[in-house]
Amino acid sequence: MPHFDEFYANKLRGTLGVTDAESVLDLRGAPRAKAEASLTDMLERSRFAKGKTVAVRLDAPTPGGGETLFQPIGRLLLEAKRRGWVERLQTLPAQDGLGFYVALAGRPDKAPEPRKP
Repeated sequence: MPHFDEFYANKLRGTLGVTDAESVLDLRGAPRAKAEASLTDMLERSRFAKGKTVAVRLDAPTPGGGETLFQPIGRLLLEAKRRGWVERLQTLPAQDGLGFYVALAGRPDKAPEPRKP
């Protein structure tokens, strides 16, 4: 679009991808049960660690291949977002393939407790 600077157009398109993430959870080729268990484990561990960004990569749909992991993994991530475990969730840009860019909230900083005299 001629009215948008390229920087702002990219922000609208959601260009955060695999190269922007601090780590990658590659679920390509994993069976559904293992993929869901891996994602659940990552989400559970993230609650006790510093917040970070993760690119979750999934297999692209194949003609006549049946259901992909996109919908079940997306549901798990949306539930984690509702619980406050995920700060930001978006799909990966087309050049990175199918998947999600996830910003994990991490452990909330606790205020130091006042010392008792």
